[in-house]
Amino acid sequence: MAAFHEILFPLEVALGASGGPERVTEVVTTASGREERNTRQADSRRRWDAGYGVKTFVALAEIVAFFEERRGRLHGFRWRDRLDHSSAAPEGEVSAFDQLIGAGDGARATFALTKRYGALHAPYLRAITKPVAGSVKVAVNGIEHVEGAHFSLDAARGQITFAEGAIPPPSAVVTAGFLFDVPVRFDTDFLEVDLSAFAAGAIPRIPIIEIRV
Repeated sequence: MAAFHEILFPLEVALGASGGPERVTEVVTTASGREERNTRQADSRRRWDAGYGVKTFVALAEIVAFFEERRGRLHGFRWRDRLDHSSAAPEGEVSAFDQLIGAGDGARATFALTKRYGALHAPYLRAITKPVAGSVKVAVNGIEHVEGAHFSLDAARGQITFAEGAIPPPSAVVTAGFLFDVPVRFDTDFLEVDLSAFAAGAIPRIPIIEIRV
């Protein structure tokens, strides 16, 4: 049975990968020359080629072992996106005030982590399901809370749960900051590696694709 393995893809290889977000947009040109555009998916889906990060035979062997343990496309795993793995602005430090994740009502204890992209026209709210344990910071009405004392983290689902006595009161602003990984899988069941070409500088193709968990 397919499962998700809470393990990080080799970081040195991931940081050298090529890829990014992909959207699915249908474009129809009418007889008048106008375009009608529609999307079939509310969320983007990220793809990478990890082959660009493989520089040595040692790294290549490590990826082959990782691929075999995941059984190719069968099991998912964590991926660190060098471009986008933090709630903070680029080059910024994570703080408890980075992202608005909800408002209290006096009863709700569990809040899902999210990251907002854009602000003025049509901001996109992305669900963060694989935060990095130990990196999550939370504040209520501008007052930072302490993990373990005021809230707990489900790092496999991207949710924080406030302890009894620390549940945000009505209209309270709940914010959070965090580092995060992306849930992914291999997008192939066959790793084709030509060792002679690799020695000459050729890059093996190792496709990775984001999944929903």
